[in-house]
Amino acid sequence: MKLSVTKLNKSYNGRHILKDCSFFFEKPGMFMLMGPNGSGKSTLLRVCALLEKPDGGEVQYSSGTGNIPQDIRLKRQISLVLPKIGLFNTTVFHNVAYGLRVRKVNKKEVKEQVESALEFVGLTHKRDMNALALSSGETQRIGIARAVVLKPEILFLDEPTASLDPYNTKVIEEMIISLREQGTMTILMVTHNIFQAQRLADTVLFMYEGTIIDQGGAQQFFEKPGDERAYKFITGQMVY
Repeated sequence: MKLSVTKLNKSYNGRHILKDCSFFFEKPGMFMLMGPNGSGKSTLLRVCALLEKPDGGEVQYSSGTGNIPQDIRLKRQISLVLPKIGLFNTTVFHNVAYGLRVRKVNKKEVKEQVESALEFVGLTHKRDMNALALSSGETQRIGIARAVVLKPEILFLDEPTASLDPYNTKVIEEMIISLREQGTMTILMVTHNIFQAQRLADTVLFMYEGTIIDQGGAQQFFEKPGDERAYKFITGQMVY
């Protein structure tokens, strides 16, 4: 699925968050969205995931036309994992199964797909545990399981390792690498961690004051970014 974002604008209470923001994806890969705090990264993900409407501009997918197509089929091809995962007061299995049941997937397929997703995130042994008893790292893995069980073509990740310890960060990164290596999914991930971006990204997008001001292959970006503000960010000269 291709994604094209053209001149997005979004404001909250008179404050401009997105300003003529544009980019496009033509093929699957790992795209890292970076930039200072308050640059609009999370807002951009929510708009692209069809959770919010822009004040202006277009988000177009290859399977839809017009300004933010709202058909159910399209929404089922994309998933968003937020920094804080909201869990239901029920088992791990039922938490992961929720999205499939909403889509009226039959019980046999639900069981097979949930078990596959739990195996992928390494939580098969906790399938019958109450999800509220999980650690923060395990909770984040449930968020990823709930996303991948839906088999999206585009996956949005908003700082999935922001508050995790090194071990759980490594576990999550290995999952992301595995998804990338499958070669069928486009992943757009927000991170503040420059080293993490270097480890994971195929392409880096640098966002500043609501606009994508630099974009390029990861190696090129980190060796010689095209914008001075991006250079200051990755060399630690930009205070944010």
